[in-house]
Formats: sequence, C-alpha cells, structure tokens
Amino acid sequence: MTIQLFSALIAFAFVSSITPGPNNLMLMASGANFGFRRSIPHMLGIEIGFTVMIVLVGIGLVQVFDQFPVAYTVLKVFSVIYLCWLAWKIARAGAPTGKQAGGTPMTFTQAALFQWVNPKAWAMALTAITNYTPDHHAASVLMVAVAFGMVNLPCVSTWTVLGQQIRRILTNPRHLQAFNLTMAALLVASLWPVLVH
Repeated sequence: MTIQLFSALIAFAFVSSITPGPNNLMLMASGANFGFRRSIPHMLGIEIGFTVMIVLVGIGLVQVFDQFPVAYTVLKVFSVIYLCWLAWKIARAGAPTGKQAGGTPMTFTQAALFQWVNPKAWAMALTAITNYTPDHHAASVLMVAVAFGMVNLPCVSTWTVLGQQIRRILTNPRHLQAFNLTMAALLVASLWPVLVH
C-alpha cells in the first residue's frame, strides 16, 4: 500500500469513526449516564470488536455478500430491530444516583459483539475493504485494520468525554431524561441511511 493510499485510508477511518452513528451516540449517552471510567469497557469493545470485524470481512465475508446479496438485507433488518431496542433502553435509562447510575454500561463483550449488528460498522468495513484492499491480500487487510485501530479509539473516546461533560449539566433528572430521549431519537435517526439505501 502506497503512502498516498494509506493517507487516504487514515482520512476515511477518521471521518467515518468521528461522525455520529450508533457507537458514538451510545458512548455519548454512556458518558452522560455512567461517566468515562465506567464506559472504558464499552470503548475498548468497539475498538477491538471493529478491528476484528475488519479482518474477518477482509479475509472472506465480503465475498459472501457479493454472492448472496439477500444475506446483507437480512442483516440490515435484524440490525434495525436491534438498534431500535437499544434506543428504547437509552430512552428509559435512569438518572444517576450516588456512585451508580441506573442500569449498567455496555460491557466489553457486548460492545465487541454489537459491531456485527451495527449497520454503520458494516458500511465502514465493507467500504474500507472494497476501496483500500481490492486485491484482498492479507497484508492489505491488516493495514486497513491497523489504520482503524489507530484512529478509532481516540474518536470514540471523544464522544464519551463529550457525554461526561454534558453530565455536569444534566444534574436535573428531567434534563437527563430529555437528553436520553434525544440520544434515543438520534440513534433511530442514524438508521435512515440504512433504510433508504
């Protein structure tokens, strides 16, 4: 992979990782509801889960979707249903009380597995593999995974910090409830490109 292509890949990884999507909106809500420290397993689950996803998509799953397009449609339907359920959970999240917030933050394993039903993660992985590893060689796939690994964690951490900073404003339970409802609505709205594409 040339320096120019790797630079373009880093730019793509940054833009796709920092823009709003299910992971970032859920991390913002997690930062607001549970704080940064309790959201670390969630952030690391996204980081590792998505990196593994890139590798697995690059070494073979992309061919499955090429041969069986209906599999991608089924995945999209399942993903939309699951994300609507997560939005409902965010909308119903309780206000923080003492050290513990109502409910629990997403665990490392849940966040890692969530990548497989996250439509934005699928779109990012398929686009990256298609555009930056047209030969699907293992070295190219690993370069894409490394690029996302370098860029993703700082991006998702930014959203968690933003949520934690908003938490200071959300000391009123009604304000926190309004925030959680807004985050849930934005999570559902982030599905629009999946539904129309």
